[in-house]
Amino acid sequence: MTHQLDEVDRNIIKVVQAQPTITQTDIAKQVDRSQPTVGMRVERLRKMGLLQFQAGLNLRVADLFLTLLEIETNHAQEILKLVKTCPLMINAFRLSGSKNVGIILASKDMKYLDKMINHHFRNNPLVKSCLMNFITEILEDLVLPMEFDFDNCGCPLKDLCIKSWNF
Repeated sequence: MTHQLDEVDRNIIKVVQAQPTITQTDIAKQVDRSQPTVGMRVERLRKMGLLQFQAGLNLRVADLFLTLLEIETNHAQEILKLVKTCPLMINAFRLSGSKNVGIILASKDMKYLDKMINHHFRNNPLVKSCLMNFITEILEDLVLPMEFDFDNCGCPLKDLCIKSWNF
């Protein structure tokens, strides 16, 4: 689906990104449009899924170890399903190239991340290879929703997961 954004749309998105709690009246002043015009555009951008308001943990300032795991697999959908079951697996991406799945993982304990990757991926017959890189710096705020509910986690590492997540 192609989305056509004009300069006003881009300016509205820019203002909202910089000040997520700003009022539509204040947005209108900054983009030199009327409040009803801004209101209609904000609603259209939301319906298109382009403008979202998301609360979460700012990974740039959180005291966590983050890793980007790149996986080569012929079973990407199965790997993506696995990611949805683990609160420490923050998000996943389909990638082009030989490493075709990327996963962002977080923990207070660097050693635990390695144990988790061994358990779920390195020992998984669906995974041909994995490459684990620790994220050493995040330049801009990166706010992502985090799952702190381990009740639905069926992983044998659940108790270690909970310990590795305590702030």
